[in-house]
Amino acid sequence: MTIKSLYPLVAAALGAAAVANGQTFAPLRFAGVNIAGFDFGCGTDGTCVISEAVPPVYQLSGVDGLGQMQHFVKDDGYNVFRLPVAWQYLTYNQMTGVLNETQFSNYNMLVSDCLSTGAYCEIDIHNYARYDGEIIGQGGPSNEIFAELWCNIASYWQNDTNVIFGVVNEPHDIPNITTWAESVQCAVTSIRQAGATTQMILLPGDDYTSAETFVSGGSAEALNMVLNPDGTTTNLIMDVHKYLDYDNSGTNTACVTNNIEDAWYPLTTWLRANGRQALNTETGGGNVDSCVGYISQQISYQANNSDVILGYLGWSAGSFATDYVLSQVPYDNGTSWENTLLVSMAMSPMTNMLVASVV
Repeated sequence: MTIKSLYPLVAAALGAAAVANGQTFAPLRFAGVNIAGFDFGCGTDGTCVISEAVPPVYQLSGVDGLGQMQHFVKDDGYNVFRLPVAWQYLTYNQMTGVLNETQFSNYNMLVSDCLSTGAYCEIDIHNYARYDGEIIGQGGPSNEIFAELWCNIASYWQNDTNVIFGVVNEPHDIPNITTWAESVQCAVTSIRQAGATTQMILLPGDDYTSAETFVSGGSAEALNMVLNPDGTTTNLIMDVHKYLDYDNSGTNTACVTNNIEDAWYPLTTWLRANGRQALNTETGGGNVDSCVGYISQQISYQANNSDVILGYLGWSAGSFATDYVLSQVPYDNGTSWENTLLVSMAMSPMTNMLVASVV
């Protein structure tokens, strides 16, 4: 027996010990992975070279994103996928809220593939709260343009209850977090007024929406003021990311922490005290033993706090090469799909006994 084959047994033993000590692990509502490719070419300054996009749609690029998602649903029990896309891709390099018909049709092929699996599908504008280097509502696109973008997106999927709206990927270096919350409010109001009145909307904070600084950096307090038009916070979910490498960049193979003390404990404490919930829409590590161990610990903490943490999505599958440092791209051997080490030994609800199964 190899050390890798012991991970599910260790997880089961830890779960049994936790139950014996009076702990209970409720299933997380969501478990899934990002299906990247429409976002390729985007930098953290919000510039996106759309010619570098590699859509994870077989008809467009030869990448079988549908096959990956079908595999993850059938073989791993995943029930949510995040579908990153560049703002510039959707509007064909125009800083506008008007969708380009051809570009949007291409992206919709991926969304339709996702919806066909029965999973939840997150629309993620992967622009770091920016367009070509300028911050939304703070020198860049106006809140009105941003709201128009979301109105046009939301109106298309207003009746699809399995669509989740991710306002924007990883804001960072935001001069005024209160002003940023106003931009988020404009997007929320626009989505709801477009007819998407019941779907989840994910609210991202500053510092790359890091779970570790979400409370201490002021994002939680500012975004707590964002409301639906009826004054409620129903299905307004905090959007958080957290990697496990030494600098929290998600660019290194090895994992060095489970993030519990520095990130998840203060975040879950705040969420519970304020009656809010969060979804961890990016997490992951290399396909190495250190990441299997630490990710398992992180997920078990999330599962034990499933009243406020709804679940997690790994980064990333889709159009990445299988040798990408954080690859969660399954390998198609011609007759079946084979998972990466991290998915098979830690992130898949089918093998992580601490998570049991998503509901």
